[in-house]
This record gives sequence, structure tokens and C-alpha cells, in this order.
Amino acid sequence: MSRYLDYKLDTEERVADLLAQMTLEEKCGQLNQRLYGWQTFERVGESFEVTPKFQEEVAKFGGIGALYGLFRADPWSGMNQENGISRANSARVANQLQKYVIENSRLGIPMLFSEEVPHGHQALDSESYPVNLARGASFNTALQQEIAEAIAAEISDKGVHLALASALDILRDPRWGRAEECFSEDPFLAAEFTKAITTGFQASGRVAVILKHFAAQGEPVGGHNSGPVSIGMRELREIFLPPMVAAAESGALGVMAAYNEIDGIPCHANGALLTGILREELGFDGIVMADGCALDRLLAMNPDVRKAGAMALTAGVDLSLWDEVFPNLASAVVSGDLDEAVLDVATSRILRLKFQLGLFENPYVSENVPERAKSWRDLNLKAARESICLLENRREVLPLENTQRIAVIGPNADALYNQLGDYTAPQNLADGVTILQGIKKIAPENTRISYEKGCDIREKVVGGIERASELAKSADTVILVLGGSSARNFDMEFLNNGVVSSKGPNMDAGENVDLADLALPAVQLELFRALKKQGKPVVVVLVQGRPNAIPEISEQADALLTAWYPGAQGGIAVAETLFGIVNPSGKLPVSIPRSSCQLPVYYNQKAGEYKEDYFDERGAALYPFGHGQSYSDFAYQEIHAIHQSRSIAELEAGGKFQFKVTIQNRANRAGSEVVQLYIHDQEASITRRKKELKAFQKVEIGASETVEVTLEIGLAELQIWSNQNRWELETGTVRIFVGGSSVTALETVIEITNGVR
Repeated sequence: MSRYLDYKLDTEERVADLLAQMTLEEKCGQLNQRLYGWQTFERVGESFEVTPKFQEEVAKFGGIGALYGLFRADPWSGMNQENGISRANSARVANQLQKYVIENSRLGIPMLFSEEVPHGHQALDSESYPVNLARGASFNTALQQEIAEAIAAEISDKGVHLALASALDILRDPRWGRAEECFSEDPFLAAEFTKAITTGFQASGRVAVILKHFAAQGEPVGGHNSGPVSIGMRELREIFLPPMVAAAESGALGVMAAYNEIDGIPCHANGALLTGILREELGFDGIVMADGCALDRLLAMNPDVRKAGAMALTAGVDLSLWDEVFPNLASAVVSGDLDEAVLDVATSRILRLKFQLGLFENPYVSENVPERAKSWRDLNLKAARESICLLENRREVLPLENTQRIAVIGPNADALYNQLGDYTAPQNLADGVTILQGIKKIAPENTRISYEKGCDIREKVVGGIERASELAKSADTVILVLGGSSARNFDMEFLNNGVVSSKGPNMDAGENVDLADLALPAVQLELFRALKKQGKPVVVVLVQGRPNAIPEISEQADALLTAWYPGAQGGIAVAETLFGIVNPSGKLPVSIPRSSCQLPVYYNQKAGEYKEDYFDERGAALYPFGHGQSYSDFAYQEIHAIHQSRSIAELEAGGKFQFKVTIQNRANRAGSEVVQLYIHDQEASITRRKKELKAFQKVEIGASETVEVTLEIGLAELQIWSNQNRWELETGTVRIFVGGSSVTALETVIEITNGVR
């Protein structure tokens, strides 16, 4: 028996033994993830056959490193309930393909199965959770860890090893179509969430997370998808690296490089980023996966596929995705364009991960795939509840009481796919609940509920606004469900990396769907104005994948809330909130602008001497980061610093500044509040930001109850990337702000000193 098959040996010894036996082509094969998963099988009834294309790939490379999207089902892949892989068949097909690779390759190296899990597994019969931007509004990291654990359990039952999860992108330009994949505009909040999902996905030891995307993709020039990013090292360090730092500290086993360039260097060819910062500085020792077809884009820098491949591999990319560059790595070694030692390092990383996940001992999974757990749906509903942000509640219109006749109107009122976001598989409609369905289910008996669509997302419906207006006349309250959609359909056109390249009347967000104007489409505003004319209270619910500019609705709606894309159970969560069964607790993870012309409006801008307002418009956001109302009434009363000053030595030794914050719930109803702590460094070698979130805690406060909450910050929160281009603590005073949003209520000052006191 070859030593690499001996599970009792050290992993590094097994890797070295296996690597020494491999040919150049076999090494190259381990770094390739060229096939689309749906190209590897053909379904006839409930039988599945391995395709010649898959067989040829195995033969060419003596195996396959990884296979992407075996279970992916969506309009791009063309997979659906008729020709795709159901949950019940998933493990059987995975085992069939795995067995073929092991039995038809010289060394029998198992392959990795990688799948998209941005808000649940993008596969048939899978749980579809709220998108990241919605989950970011929860400010609940423990909940996000639970969700990641649930998704990992779901995919590992099917035989999946790599979970491709969005986490690293920071939303700095909401025109960008992939806004929904970001947890926040704030690096601290995003880092805390990244830490939570990394821990959750990898808790069982059966799944490795591949975190997307590294780095800085969330601030492309003009908001264009994959566009260049023009930032300096300080912006990279302060804003875009914190989630990756958290991931590395949490033991993330994988990361995906981003499409964009930073200061002229594509991330896939950026050795300073992928090797210097990621590996040497952060200590990351997992794999780096390419994004789809991204390595082919390096041919614009060097049209020789061997040299382009060598460029990426040398920079630090280990595993390809659908490109025609990495298949030429073996020939690049032969031609002298690539040092085989570099190839060996990358191959070792892939092999090491396979040993870590136990693939050599357990390449197959049980084919008795369990049904979806009820606990997953309960978790999904909890996530949707906590994602809802109440923005306005004039005259306490909400929660709805003694309302006999409700008119539910709008393009997102009865559209399940519009609640789910991009990267969504065909749904079993019975598994999801639209907002209209939720209202019908939750409303008190004898409530008369009527419905009219009114319009599409971006286009008129013949007679729709007129019918909606008539409906509103006979109602006591109008619930108007507006917003956007990332839903794709099977008639659309797609590029070779899966992004949509055509338009539809019910889509305005998602990957490659960037907007110049963040205002709601004109037809939705026309519908809103028509309904307001009827003189009835209008409650606006926004279902959206990005923050839209909504000044008119903000001023005139009687109540306003955003549910983001709340997932398959979102209709229940919204209805429960409208009727007061659930007390809203979500806080904005991103600032909401008044106009696209204000951008950027993220809250943590530099505190320089410049005029914030424009001549023709206010400069401040319409709703600030961290904002979110409740049916309770929270009053921040007092802040007390346990230590008013601490020395650099104390902080470097693990000392903390602690703050006791007193909060009273002045309402006769219990609720949850997110207590937020921000800092502003008043004495620094570089200009600082107006405010920076550095701690938060979500607490439940009983009716008429007063509680004391403890928050703390230390070295990690107080150090800065100084004018010496390194992380360090600097002496001086720091203002501390605490409140229920970035527009805070309480303030104190602390001091960092040179000496021990």
C-alpha cells in the first residue's frame, strides 16, 4: 500500500509521498476545475449516466482536482426539476462520479465537489435563506453561525466538500449589482459575520468554506461589475481586509480571488495580495480558487496561455474555474515558463485539503439523503424576522390593529422569486411564502384582504395602476410592496461565467445588473402617488437587493420598512411584523441614500475639513447606517468608562477598555435593541474617519425595563495603519459614541498613554 493511503501517517508525510508519485499532467489535473457540473451527467428518468466529456477530462489529467456545480440548478445551467439532480438523488450521483474518478485514474485521488451557497445551496429542494444584506441587518452573529452550520449539514449530506460563500465584499457603491451578497458597508460588522459563518461552515470538519471575493470588489469604478478598484493601501487595509483577517484567524480553508484589479494589478495576478498579505502576513494556509473564467482575462496582459497561467499560479492562485489557462500548466513547466516547484506548492495545497477533509478514507457518502430538517425552516424564518428594518412609523400606524379591509398591492407582493435574490434554484412553490400569502395566513379572522399587482418592477401592467387605485378606495389600509428583484428566467441570455446579459421586466439587481440610478423605477413611484391620492394609510414594504434612493416615499409613506430579500419564509416574517406578532429589531447594515448623485454616502467617511452638503442637495444619507426603529422605545441614559485611560503596553498585553451603558425601554412591550459603539481617534498620524463601529451587542429588554450593557474594545479595535505603513497603537484621546445607530446618543472620551497608570 502506498504511504499516502495510510491514514495513521502525518498529513504532510502523506502529501509528500503522493506528490512524489505524480506526473506533470496529474499535478496539472489537481489544479483544474474546468468542467461545469451539469456537463458531467445525463439524466434519463431517475437514471444518471456519466458523459463522455467527463470521461475525457479524467483521462486527460489522470483525475480531476475539483468539480463545480454538480447540483447547480438555475436558468444559466439550464437545470430544473425535469433534468437536474433532486435532493433524493444527490448523494447517489456524487458517489457515481467520485467512483468513476477513483477507479479510472492511476493514483485514485478523490475529487472535491464545490457548490454555491450564498444564501443556501443553489440546488433543487434546498432551503433558501435571506441574502447576506438582509442577514447583516440582524447584527446577530450567533444566528449567522447557526445558518452556516445548517447549510453545511445540508450540502455535506449530498457529498459536497467546498462551500462557496460570499462574505468578504464590503458594499461601498450600492449601484453595484452584487450589493445583496455583502453583509454591510462596514468592515467591522462584515468581519464579525465572516468569522461566524467560517466557524459555522467548518464546524463539522466535513466542509471547507471558500470565501468570496478577495479583495475590494465592493468599490468598483462607477459601480460596474468587475470594474477596476482605485484605492490605496490604507483603504485596502482599513476597509477591505478586516473580513479576510477574521477568516484567517478563524481557520478558513479557502478563499476565492476577485475579478477586479487594484491599482492596475488584477487580483488573480497579484502576488503582493495573494501571497504577501494573505499567506505571509495573515498566515492563511488554505487554497485560493479563481473566479469563473477570470484566469482567461489575464490573456489581455499576456496572450500566451502558458505565461498567463504561470503568472496566476506564481501569484498564489491554486485552483482554476472554467478557464482554458490552467490546463496548460504542464506545458508551461516543459517550456520553462513555470518552475515545477511552484506547481508542486499549489498541488500540495489541494492534496492537503483533501486529506484534511478525509476524502481518501471516506470518498463516498450515504445515499439515504435525509429530508430537510424542520429546524432549518425555523432558522430561516428567524433570520427573516431579524432582517426587517422599520424605517418610519408615523402616527404609529403599525402594528396593524382593528383593520378590517386591507389592500395588498405591488410587484413584490406575490412574487416568491423576487424575495430570494440571485444564485437561486428553481423552487417548489409550496415551500415558500409570499408576502400576500403571509398576510392572508397571519391576519385576524374576518379581515378582508384583496390584491392587485399594479405594475411590474420596471414596466407598466395594462390597467394595473387604475385597478390598484380602485382597490385602495375600499380599503382601510394599503400595504404596498415595492422594490427590486434579482430573479432570472429561462428566456434570458448569459455570459460564459454565468452572469446575465439581457434585461427583463422583473429584474434590476444581481450579478452584472448594475444601476446608474438608485431611485425606484418611475412606474413604482407612479403607483405610489396614485395610491396616496386615495387618502388611506399606505404602508410601504421594500423587497430589495440594494439600498434604493427613496426620498419621496420616506416623506410620504405612513409607515416604511425594508425586508431586503428575506428568503423563502420572508412572507411570514413580514406579515408577523405588520401585525405586531414580531417586534422589528433589524438595523441598517448600509446607509440609504437620498440620491445616486450623493454617492458615496457610507457613514465612515474621512473627518476632513470639507462641506458635507451640496449646493442643491443634502450630503447626509436619507437613513444612516445602524438605523432601525422598534415598537418599543429605547432611551440611552448613561455611559460609564471602567478605564478612562490605558497604556499601549496594557492594551498590547490584552487589556481592554470597558464601557457600561444604561438603556431603558420606555414602552410597555419587550423588544430587542442593537447597542452600537463607535470611535473617533482625535490624535493620529493620519486623518481618521468620522465614526467607526467597533463593538455591538443585541439585547432583549423587557417592557419598562432598564438594563446595563457592557461593551469593550482593545488593541484590534484601536490600532491604526499609521503613517509608518504598519498597524500600531498611537497615544492620544479617542472619542467613544454609543447609541442605537451611527447617529449616537451618548459620548465619552478615553486616552491611550505611553506609561502604565
